[in-house]
Amino acid sequence: MAVFRILIVEDHQDFRESLKEVLSGRLPRAAVDEASEGSQVLPKIEADPPHLIFMDINIPGENGLELTRQIKQDFPQIVVVILTSYDLPEYREAAYKYGANYFLAKGTTNGQKLVGLIESILSELGMDANEADTG
Repeated sequence: MAVFRILIVEDHQDFRESLKEVLSGRLPRAAVDEASEGSQVLPKIEADPPHLIFMDINIPGENGLELTRQIKQDFPQIVVVILTSYDLPEYREAAYKYGANYFLAKGTTNGQKLVGLIESILSELGMDANEADTG
């Protein structure tokens, strides 16, 4: 079975680590990588493209929306979820304009909602959360 890879792009270390912990705990066979600034994102994707990216909008060195546009242009198969504190209609609209597949507000998103979304994405990719292999 294919490796299900997730990349978390988030500059706030506590939030990034909490998200990684939730994902690793609920999806123990998924490979979860992280980037804390914009300059790390494209090299990580080029080296080993993830299936799914959780992208913050405001990260050092880059704008998450612009990174999303670049990613979707070069890797249209990667699912990008904008995960931001800015739950405003104009941010939601911009996220989809730049190619994001989903938009989630940090304050209203919990582990169960994230895992449900990931299971839906896995299903779309023809993968099973219990069978996704990390090796």
